[in-house]
Amino acid sequence: MIVNKNINPERDLYYLGGKVIEVLSVFTSNEIDYFDLFFSVNKSNKISLKLYSLVLDWLFILGVIKKGNKGLIIKCF
Repeated sequence: MIVNKNINPERDLYYLGGKVIEVLSVFTSNEIDYFDLFFSVNKSNKISLKLYSLVLDWLFILGVIKKGNKGLIIKCF
């Protein structure tokens, strides 16, 4: 579920998606490695790999990121 009133907002896809976008905006390159982004996000917000993957799925659906070659993530902003 995307939004659930029974959990902390720090675990919602909306909130974490915003945090991933913040981290993505710091990178100067448009192509970012999947795990480099994960470790950068994990420094400020402790997040599991499973939840991180769900957040990336959400951002992909929104058109914020695209899938690149060899595990790279391409930011679309």
